[in-house]
Amino acid sequence: MCETRILIIEDDATLSEQITQLLQARGFDTRHESDGHAGLHAALEENFDLVLLDIRLPSLNGLSLLHQLRQIKQTPVMMITASGAEQERIEGYRKGADDYLPKPFNFTEMMLRIDAILRRSKALSNSGTQKSEILVDVLYLNRIQQVTKYHAKLLEFTPIQFKLLWMLVENKGETLSKAFLYHSVLNKPFSRYDRSLDMHLSRVRKKLVETGMPPERLATVHGQGYRFS
Repeated sequence: MCETRILIIEDDATLSEQITQLLQARGFDTRHESDGHAGLHAALEENFDLVLLDIRLPSLNGLSLLHQLRQIKQTPVMMITASGAEQERIEGYRKGADDYLPKPFNFTEMMLRIDAILRRSKALSNSGTQKSEILVDVLYLNRIQQVTKYHAKLLEFTPIQFKLLWMLVENKGETLSKAFLYHSVLNKPFSRYDRSLDMHLSRVRKKLVETGMPPERLATVHGQGYRFS
């Protein structure tokens, strides 16, 4: 874990020190910046595995920073927002954030979210060497041949639908945010007005249910994303 680098862009000195100590105790290599422009410079000049980004920063706010970062890099970003700042979170997702934490937050939850983002990011970066087949109970997927079978019955999915199902099954039991799925499956930023991801998931679920899968196995987690269990 010592090779994992996390950039903390947060102007609250007490909070940033607490986060730094916690992450370093877990073996992460950290860097802290309290200014928006300095944070953007660090994020662009160095390679980090994750950026923890406060929204309200001096000199350059977090949303503008994220927008500029996404023009060049796809480093995973978890926003830190004020509690109840729904519009900021929506705008952050639209600009390419992977997750968010509302203040005040529980440090245990923060670590769980960080671990989840890092696992997904590692899985994507290693996609060239990932396994080509998944078998979960009676559900079989072959990534090379783009084949899906349930109870040995062949199901036809579009490439996007297959990729969506593969991502959810590969991360079985974990809720994947819409923002993450927009980037990893649809290759575009999240938008609250875009229903294309919902449409694809609905069609995937419909075909699986028609072949006998309980609908609750492919669940919509309100306000968070989707989960295959």
